[in-house]
Amino acid sequence: MIREKIGSLKIRTKMLLLLFVMAFISISLFAFLWKHQGDAADLLEHLGIVTWFDSGEFLDRAAAAAINYNVPESEDDKEGKEAFEPFLDLLTDDYTGVSVYGREDGLYRCGRVPDIMRQFVFGSLLSSSQGILGEQRGDIPIKFANGTYDLIYYSYSRSRFTYPYFIVSIVLCVAVFLSGILIFVGRMMKRVSAVKGSIVRMSVGDLSTPVPPCGGDELGIVAGELDTLRQTLQENIRRENESRQANHDLITAMSHDLRTPLTVLNGYLEILRLKRAEPEIQEKYIRRCLEKAGDIKALTDRMFDYALVYEEEETAELKPLSVSVISDCLRENCDFIRIAGFTVSEDNRWEEKNSIQQKFQSPDYTAETMIYGDEILIKRIFSNLFSNILKYGDKRDTVSVKLYPERGSLRISIQNRIRENAAETESTRIGLRSARRMVELHHGELYTFVDTNIYHVCITFNMIHKSSACSV
Repeated sequence: MIREKIGSLKIRTKMLLLLFVMAFISISLFAFLWKHQGDAADLLEHLGIVTWFDSGEFLDRAAAAAINYNVPESEDDKEGKEAFEPFLDLLTDDYTGVSVYGREDGLYRCGRVPDIMRQFVFGSLLSSSQGILGEQRGDIPIKFANGTYDLIYYSYSRSRFTYPYFIVSIVLCVAVFLSGILIFVGRMMKRVSAVKGSIVRMSVGDLSTPVPPCGGDELGIVAGELDTLRQTLQENIRRENESRQANHDLITAMSHDLRTPLTVLNGYLEILRLKRAEPEIQEKYIRRCLEKAGDIKALTDRMFDYALVYEEEETAELKPLSVSVISDCLRENCDFIRIAGFTVSEDNRWEEKNSIQQKFQSPDYTAETMIYGDEILIKRIFSNLFSNILKYGDKRDTVSVKLYPERGSLRISIQNRIRENAAETESTRIGLRSARRMVELHHGELYTFVDTNIYHVCITFNMIHKSSACSV
């Protein structure tokens, strides 16, 4: 449970926690090593690696030399101190010092402090802790030429161990601190490498290999979303391939099916051309020719719709086109659905030039304004939309068609009520998809809204002024 909670933390939070933990461990390790510096020095001496101070040899040397020197009578005896200096030179060095005291009165006579105690680090910073300096001391009576005196000796030879021990301790603690960071970074880079490998495999088309899980942090979320993207792409490609195959099969089947009505139509027309039928029979053949022509039109329209939707390289030959073309196209389609029994309410504000100019107070909104468009595609757009009205619209309600300018754009709004049993009518929505694709080829927008069985389509085209169109 705790591991899962930590795994779900953000990478930045994990890094901060790791820094605090490793800093605590490193500082604690340094404190432990520094506290046991003396133990480490004793261990080295016990192993015979180094000898810090040989007290026996020192005392033998002191006893052999002491009988040749007189200890000064007092601390203020300068001549006696000068004569005693060779004895001190013999016994002391940078790390060893001695002090001589009267055996009966206990008064200090003379002595020498080791030079190491005068250095800043050892004499001021660390001299408060004899343990750190590794002091070795002793007190023994020594017979001098003028009597027996107490000789106190102290050696800081182990202080030579302090500098290298300090450096080694720091290096070790820094190594421990960095090791935790490097292990964390290494694992993070391993996860990043796994995600990179998945991206490379996806880039070359391998969508079957899943992205390995990478925890619950940001990188894990990226890996999870990347795997979701992989699955989505794989599913979309599969569906696209299926759709393309279905489209190919449909067009192939329709092309085959076109032969039958074309053969029949050709036969009727041949009979009519030869004028071998009675007038009543001719009327019947003409009606059948119209039916077959309608069948052929429906089949070819459906093929064109599918071809446009699935053809990614489809382009439109856009050129300046008068808005009157759209106005005329809307009027023709409105008349067509009226013949089919629909009631149509037309609100063509474009043709009301005077009222538009008065409302917008701008000469731009005139019949001279144009759009960039392809006339054939424009006609097919509205043919598809009005065909949907014929197929799904309710004749009991009025179809509203509006054409009006708005903020430099031309808007077309078509609204109708959906027939109650429209859901029973087979639909592939290919006509609407085809219309939307053709509008996008015109750099326009097509929106659809459905509210309480009211179907609303809104199309927007960008307008250009005639002078701008001529300069293009």
